[in-house]
Amino acid sequence: MKSRDWVRFFFSSLLVGAAAAVISGFVLNWDQQAGSFAEFKAGEILASFIWFIGVGLMFSIISQMGFFAYLTLHRFGLGIFGSIWSPVQILLIAFVFFDLIYFRYQVFGGDLAPYIWLALIFLAVCFGIAYMKQKDTNKGAFIPALFFMFVGTAVEWFPALRENDPNWLYFMLISLLCCNAYQLLMLPRFSGASVKRPGRQETAEG
Repeated sequence: MKSRDWVRFFFSSLLVGAAAAVISGFVLNWDQQAGSFAEFKAGEILASFIWFIGVGLMFSIISQMGFFAYLTLHRFGLGIFGSIWSPVQILLIAFVFFDLIYFRYQVFGGDLAPYIWLALIFLAVCFGIAYMKQKDTNKGAFIPALFFMFVGTAVEWFPALRENDPNWLYFMLISLLCCNAYQLLMLPRFSGASVKRPGRQETAEG
């Protein structure tokens, strides 16, 4: 990727993070924000808007660090595990899925069902994005894309998982998913890479 394309990719990813955070932030916190809109408290609305943008930019940077870390990890994984790298990624996906349910339940307690539903919905969204990546490239891209979207996002999501505040959980997850999906699907277009690459081991970059 040329430096000019990387700069465009970086700033466009920042915009995605900011937009996702603003939209999800106002929606998830509508109970607190509705009064400000009803009474048109411009100062409070602007303060919330700026705060959501700032947090969204931070989430985008975390997402971009995670994405390029995964691209490096994928190369190491192929070099170390070779043809069994895909099964290893599937095993790690299953392990993280189990962790999102069991270990969070052990730490925070309560009803088990919300932990299961959150993990299932998260995994389903990642499946959908990985399928889009596969359709855009080839079948070999599905597992790397799913691994990045699920395992990579879960690692980036850890600060919110540790706090277990529902609004913060969803707010960070939505922003990270938007940023990660954007990077996963759009990087080949910024790098000028061919979209369809049959007959090769795919990476999350396409």
